[in-house]
Amino acid sequence: MCGIVGILSTTKKDTAVYIYDALTILQHRGQDAAGIVTSHKGRFYMRKSNGLVRNVFRTKHMTQLLGDMGIGHVRYPTAGSSSNAEAQPFYVNSPYGIAFAHNGNLTNTEQLAQELFEQDLRHINTNSDSEILLNVFASELTKLQKQRINETDIFNSVKQVHKRVRGAYATIGMIPGYGIFGFRDPNGIRPLILGKRTTKGGTKYMLASESVALSALGYEIIQDIKPGETVVIDRAGNTFIKQCAENPKHSPCIFEFVYFARPDSVIDNISVYKSRLRMGERLAIKIRKEWDINDIDVVIPIPDTSRVAALQLAHKLDVKYSEGLIKNRYIARTFIMPGQKQRKKSVRQKLSTIELEFKGKNVLLVDDSIVRGTTSEQIVQMARDAGANKVFFASAAPAVRHPNVYGIDMASNKEFIAHDRDTNQICKAIGVDKLIYQDLDDLIWCVQQGNKEITTFDCSCFNGQYVTDDIDKNYLEHIKFLRGNLEKEGNNTFEASELIGNDVE
Repeated sequence: MCGIVGILSTTKKDTAVYIYDALTILQHRGQDAAGIVTSHKGRFYMRKSNGLVRNVFRTKHMTQLLGDMGIGHVRYPTAGSSSNAEAQPFYVNSPYGIAFAHNGNLTNTEQLAQELFEQDLRHINTNSDSEILLNVFASELTKLQKQRINETDIFNSVKQVHKRVRGAYATIGMIPGYGIFGFRDPNGIRPLILGKRTTKGGTKYMLASESVALSALGYEIIQDIKPGETVVIDRAGNTFIKQCAENPKHSPCIFEFVYFARPDSVIDNISVYKSRLRMGERLAIKIRKEWDINDIDVVIPIPDTSRVAALQLAHKLDVKYSEGLIKNRYIARTFIMPGQKQRKKSVRQKLSTIELEFKGKNVLLVDDSIVRGTTSEQIVQMARDAGANKVFFASAAPAVRHPNVYGIDMASNKEFIAHDRDTNQICKAIGVDKLIYQDLDDLIWCVQQGNKEITTFDCSCFNGQYVTDDIDKNYLEHIKFLRGNLEKEGNNTFEASELIGNDVE
């Protein structure tokens, strides 16, 4: 999972500052690396490296990122890799010069890599599928053999990309002297939204992963980019949108609403906040049916993503709600940290208990989901150490039993606490007195109420049904093998802070 943003201004030359602000807002989507590429007078200016946005960019870097348009990226590593070499955006010089940022994961990467080498005669320099996606697009654009391009050329190239590429991809690209563009895969698995801001000085256009990046910076929401759609914005501010996929089907990732997205975002016209409220309501209904709620003295959320659901759950059960766990704001999100060892080390650094909210009480802990069980097990022990009489646990999402192959770091089902375990066995494994999960039908209902036009969601990590219809046991075993090899190899490191020449104006 990553965060992407692109901004084009019809007058101002300080685009990098606003991209920086947008990336900071989207920092929750990736904390491993960050990068910005801008364009000025036909040249690209780039800075990218491992680290948080605030650490990657200093004043000396920002003053060098010139231009009236640019794109940015925050990375969440998948497949066991967090190399500096794979920080985005990526760049190719032919044709025209293209900078490119991608959120998602391709599922036919090896096939595409072979095609690019043998048929397209293009070189791939990293293990990143984002670089492959960029080169597929660049190759299709090259085939047009035109000195100057227009929006139709980009649309036609993206049409071919959709025919060749499978998986999840929300992308933003930039061509110097022309403008920026973005497109979304035919299933709309990963989000992308368009907005604009008009002032006396001119108009700015932004493409971003989540609406919160737009609204926080004063942009008016124009629309979500639909599955298979492409948007092109030229330097004059002309906006062109076209459907480029033959059979688009809207199936957004439901885990965006459970965990990844900020609660103040609206994705595909669905409020993340209201979805999580409904998750709490439905879970409360299930608890009333199956448990004696008089056993529960207090409901405590595991901050931060479960807070909305936990508050509503406590309200519906008419049970005291308390912030008994305090989060250290300077520790990264545990789930998206690269490597299980780092996750385990960070849980107790990230959270501390308020003992008086636990001592002698029957506590219901609420989390958005249970994936590997690392965090859950340690927090349950923290609750007992703080003097809890009994510890119950509720998950706002169903049990995670299958890998997500569309951009979330879940490569092997053996990593999951729910693998080959029923609820009672999971309950014992994480050390709680009772455990309850949200039902999948209820989770889908909670999200779908925000936009009833969406009839399917990607729920693959819960039910093993993959919306791209190209995932089988052999594929899952293969990516597990590749991930193991990457972790053994380690990571090559470098810092990219460079000026790239280009003659296109």
